[in-house]
Amino acid sequence: MTQQSRSIVLTALSDLKQVKNQLIQHAKVRELATLRLAQQQAAREKAARLFIDAVGSVKAIKYNNVASLPSTPPAPIATQRLIDESQVMKDSLSDDFGVEQLLDTDTDLSYRTTGISVEVLNKLRRGDWAIQGQLDLHGFRVDGARHALTEFIRYATDQGWRCVRIVHGKGLGSKDRQPVLKSKVRSWLVQTKAVQCFVAARASEGGAGALVVLLAGV
Repeated sequence: MTQQSRSIVLTALSDLKQVKNQLIQHAKVRELATLRLAQQQAAREKAARLFIDAVGSVKAIKYNNVASLPSTPPAPIATQRLIDESQVMKDSLSDDFGVEQLLDTDTDLSYRTTGISVEVLNKLRRGDWAIQGQLDLHGFRVDGARHALTEFIRYATDQGWRCVRIVHGKGLGSKDRQPVLKSKVRSWLVQTKAVQCFVAARASEGGAGALVVLLAGV
């Protein structure tokens, strides 16, 4: 064997030894990784056992009062349309409307629209209709009272209320002790399509300081 051949053989043997050492090193790395995984798994199992020992046996909670949600979402509310309608209604209530000729000539100046009989008015006066809501206008100025009345009638109509009470006061706290809102409220109500009739409240329900109003049904 020549010197060159011996050199090639030695180089090959050296390379094989290096490869062997690399394989041994890789095997140790894999063994170490496997050991770490085993240790982590053992730690998790130990923690689980400690938790179970601490809390004992558990049972799933049964919820009997779970809300049942509708399968279809509710219809959207046309908020802007309601605002526009409310504004139109408010703007349509004039302070200059001549209401006297439309009021019945009784002591409390009651009102009934076309098609509403005197008997319906008398039932309202006797309190046959249950009052479902009330608006108290004490402390309101004219513009604020008009807006509040508009919103209240709209809300009452949306709720399907038929009979409501409007407290306008007797005007004893007003300038010159004049009942400003008393005549204004009557005028506004007469101009409101939802109002079928109204009478002065009975003494126990406000007397001359309030009106009982019958609204049109849905």
